[in-house]
Formats: sequence, C-alpha cells, structure tokens
Amino acid sequence: MADAGAARRRDQERRAPGRSLADRGRAGRAPGEAPESPIHHRLRLGIVSALAASGTLTFNELKRLLETTDGNLSVHARKLEEAGYISTTKSFEGRIPRTDYRLTAAGKRALERYLDHMEALIQAMRER
Repeated sequence: MADAGAARRRDQERRAPGRSLADRGRAGRAPGEAPESPIHHRLRLGIVSALAASGTLTFNELKRLLETTDGNLSVHARKLEEAGYISTTKSFEGRIPRTDYRLTAAGKRALERYLDHMEALIQAMRER
C-alpha cells in the first residue's frame, strides 16, 4: 500500500495552498507525461479551442457545439474560470439570462503551451 500513500502525498502536494493551478499542473511532471493542466480534459480543451476560434460564445452556443449537458458545461467552464483561462459575462436579453464566455490572455497562453506540448509528443513518436 506504499503506492497509495505516495499517490495521496502527490495529490496533497498538488493541492497545496498558495500555489496556482498552473503551478500545480507542472508539479512532478516528467518530460514525456501528459500535462496536468486545467485544459487537459476533453471538454475543457473543447471550450478553450472553441473560444480561441470564435472569440465570444454564449452558454447555449457552447453547449450545442460541444454536444454536452448544462451541468457538464457549467462545471467545466467554472474550472476554467477559476484558473483564469476564460472570463464570464452574465446579462439578460429581455427576461432570458445570457452567459457569454471569452478566452483570456492567460487562456490563450495555456492553450499555446498545451498545443506545443502535444506537437512535441507527436514529433517524438514520429521520430521513433
């Protein structure tokens, strides 16, 4: 059970107070490992990619584009917002609530780092 204890310690280290989500993503990662970035999850990567391509999208536009549920989109968008990767603007159109999402400068940089990492992995595999 030593492995379980080591995994628990690594998990606690990543959640250490005072460390940003970006810093936690880099903690203990070996060069070939997948990044532990907030955008590494499939739906969050989809959100960030869609916003990079479109600028601003509403909640309903993202939901349709990514073919997901309200709850799923809400949870993952909140994680990206907490990481500082997207900004959210809430308003009303008449009596209907409207939520607009936009990629922040930090989100653009995170997406670039993620894509650079994935390109390096692809190149390394092709060179084998």
